[in-house]
Amino acid sequence: MITLAQRLRGHMEGDGGIRQLLAIALPMFISQAADTLMMFIDRLFLARVGKEHMAAAMSGGLTSFMVMTFFIGIIGYGNALVAQYLGSGRRDRCGLAGAQCLLLALASYPIVIVALRPLGQWLLRSAGHDALQAEQELIYFNVLVWFAFLPLLRAAMGSFFSGIGRTRIVMVANLAALLVNVILNYLLIFGKCGFPALGMRGAAYGTVIGNGVCVLLLAAAYFSARCRREYGTWAALRFERGMAGRLLHFGLPSGTEFFLNMTAFTLFVQFMHAYGRDVAAAVTITFNWDMVAFVPLIGVSIGTTSLVGRFMGAQRADIAERAAYSGLRATLCYTATILILFLAIPGTLVGLFTPSQTGLDYAAVYPRAVFMVRMASIYLISDAFMLVFGGALRGAGDTRWVMRTSVLFHWAFATVSWLLIKVAKVTPETTWIVVVFMIAAVGYIFFARFRGGAWKTLRVIETTPAPVDGAAADFPEARD
Repeated sequence: MITLAQRLRGHMEGDGGIRQLLAIALPMFISQAADTLMMFIDRLFLARVGKEHMAAAMSGGLTSFMVMTFFIGIIGYGNALVAQYLGSGRRDRCGLAGAQCLLLALASYPIVIVALRPLGQWLLRSAGHDALQAEQELIYFNVLVWFAFLPLLRAAMGSFFSGIGRTRIVMVANLAALLVNVILNYLLIFGKCGFPALGMRGAAYGTVIGNGVCVLLLAAAYFSARCRREYGTWAALRFERGMAGRLLHFGLPSGTEFFLNMTAFTLFVQFMHAYGRDVAAAVTITFNWDMVAFVPLIGVSIGTTSLVGRFMGAQRADIAERAAYSGLRATLCYTATILILFLAIPGTLVGLFTPSQTGLDYAAVYPRAVFMVRMASIYLISDAFMLVFGGALRGAGDTRWVMRTSVLFHWAFATVSWLLIKVAKVTPETTWIVVVFMIAAVGYIFFARFRGGAWKTLRVIETTPAPVDGAAADFPEARD
């Protein structure tokens, strides 16, 4: 008879087990948690300036990220591409794939500035927000977008290191960015230690400089002697039509999905903020805590994409499937903890962002935010399913189905929100309830697609003989 301990050990050990997944995913989890904490602390500090400033940081920050997401989504597919080449034993192709990501990051920056920045500005100006909030949104947005080349380069090098499994490098760079960002935000938002009190502009400068530190650290590792020797990162820094075409073919659905999803989500936030400054503050507080639940799990999703891609490159779909379920088990442990917090102490969580000692008026914000945080617990488990199985499907190359399904869902809830808010004119609480239950359904659709197994027949890279036993398990993260 198999004991519980033996069953748990079976889930942990071997190719595709939880231990192997966490070797890649845990540093990425910490990396994403660091990004979450950067945004979280930005808004926590700005809540001490005013609720309009806190809400503006969310709206302006989301819009600045939205205009980059098309290219970040394509670049991010470098993770799966690099992982599949590593799994097939062709390390030289890993460096070439990484180079196409870097070149695309540089080439996309002028497009972001010339074509997409005006789109973001128009969206913010036409959202109908409180005048003070609208002014602060544009300040935050403009500073972040002028330095958009930093997150683009960060995504390119991050996808390479995720693909080869050296995610600790990404973790260290992101933690350094977090430290710099927190220190500079404190100094520049509030004007401490002789620095001017720049408010919203100070928050944006702190984020930009933190991103710059992250890029410098990643670049040092990317062009290090080890990476040049093992993957030819310097010698491969050239345009290669075949590899660029492969990145675009499989990455375009991811980029399109990411852009359209973020646009839909950004519109939803703008619609909710149009209810007024109190609702805008309540929604911002709720999504600050939602980020704590959601964004770190993107690290597990990236790890799942990398590991599934690697085993698909080694033509081992059975182990790729095991890796996906390992990802689900890992995410559910974390998600269950957050779910308990959302249900048990929503008032304490909201209270961090509604400080009574500042003299600012948060009386109408607090009860709405508590209600929204408690309701958000309903979709947390669904988020775990969506992230893990979405990551697994991308790693296998099923990017077009993921794009169609994800985009359809996001625009459905954005459209329903618009109808409820602008046409039916229902209360914010009613809109929130409807959206919560829509989100709760989508994760299980991704799970059904994964269980169907069509992804097992897909091929992303050129067909080569399967590596000998154990070759696919020669993972760099085991040596870091």
